[in-house]
Amino acid sequence: MIRRGALLLALAPVLALAGCASTAEQPACPAGQERLRTAQLFLGGKAIGRSVKEAEIARFVDEEVTPRFPDGVTVLDGGAQWRGPEDVLLREAQKVVLIVLPADGAPKRMEAVRAAYKTRFKQDSVVTVTQAACVAH
Repeated sequence: MIRRGALLLALAPVLALAGCASTAEQPACPAGQERLRTAQLFLGGKAIGRSVKEAEIARFVDEEVTPRFPDGVTVLDGGAQWRGPEDVLLREAQKVVLIVLPADGAPKRMEAVRAAYKTRFKQDSVVTVTQAACVAH
């Protein structure tokens, strides 16, 4: 399994502060935009002993992400690196899925997507970052 514990540990303080700021502390959105949250899911490109194929990611998005977030998602190419066992630098291709969340934040749907990816591709973790955003439809 791909180990991301060190990456998560390193990101935890930043993510905790970035994603939890109160909307009362943030400036109002410009005219025509509303305050919502966005999410980024970082999907690892390696499963045990093999790379996850583009077609597998596309099928995952079609089967797991789109039904839960039918208003649309964006999938980008990315890459990750972190320190693994014995201080070895590990790198892998990733996909980053961007979602504008509904007003309720959809926490159960987000967790269902994360759990499905972890199960299907035998991942230890799926890093998710959420933040406040001003959104125009």
